[in-house]
Amino acid sequence: MDLKLKVKVGFQGERGAFSEQAGYAFFGNKMIPVALHSFEDVFKSVKKGEVDYGVIPIENSLYGSIHQNYDLLQKYNVYIVGEVKLRIKHYLLANYGVKLSDVKKIYSHPQAISQCEGFLKKLRDVEIIPTYDTAGSAKMIKENKILDGAAIAGKQVGIYYGLKILKSGIENHRKNFTRFLVLSKEKIIARRNPKTSIIFTTKNIPGALFSALSVFAYRYINLLKIESRPIIGQPWRYMFYLDFEGSIEDKLCADAIKELKKMTQYYKFLGTYEKGREIE
Repeated sequence: MDLKLKVKVGFQGERGAFSEQAGYAFFGNKMIPVALHSFEDVFKSVKKGEVDYGVIPIENSLYGSIHQNYDLLQKYNVYIVGEVKLRIKHYLLANYGVKLSDVKKIYSHPQAISQCEGFLKKLRDVEIIPTYDTAGSAKMIKENKILDGAAIAGKQVGIYYGLKILKSGIENHRKNFTRFLVLSKEKIIARRNPKTSIIFTTKNIPGALFSALSVFAYRYINLLKIESRPIIGQPWRYMFYLDFEGSIEDKLCADAIKELKKMTQYYKFLGTYEKGREIE
């Protein structure tokens, strides 16, 4: 991808968040981080050109999809131009001087709490408090000088906010990866190792989804993921998000999409981008 010398990259959360780490994994030292309050703020900032790119989590290898971001991909006209599969290692962080036995409250994002429930179940008389962000939880206990609480977040967050590690690697499973998408206002088609993401809806007739997917099967195009989301205002109707191997510019894939459009009521191209590698 042809990048400028420096690029502004928006992400949800506070500095040190996993989304920021994913951004640095993708852009390296070209990245100027821009912390935003919500996932929708990331989409809005990319759309308005306030940032050059956005980074959002889309699914976790243990706990599945982040549905809000699937819905936002449909809502906003932005493109996927890259992906990062980042190993998520959780740490229990606290202010210096706080011991594990002092901790009565643990703060973190619900996803992080779920990813660490095995460790958390072993603790006694500790209240688990969901928050909007892992890094934000760490920032809160630091700024408020909380001495009976801890936060679940990444190691980088602890370094950034000057917190002590009480426990490391508290996630349920070592193979805990989150897939992040890189968003752009401009369409950029990857040439190397491409995958493509689209959205479509089918007609409400028997065999409609089978017929839609068959356009890929007949051409031996490998499907990587399919996700369904409810259509607002149309109870029990669904929108399908599909990832498949290949570029939208490949003749085989282009022919499949041409045939698909004939049998669908709605179609949206999300992007052709290079498959991300797993980053430990």
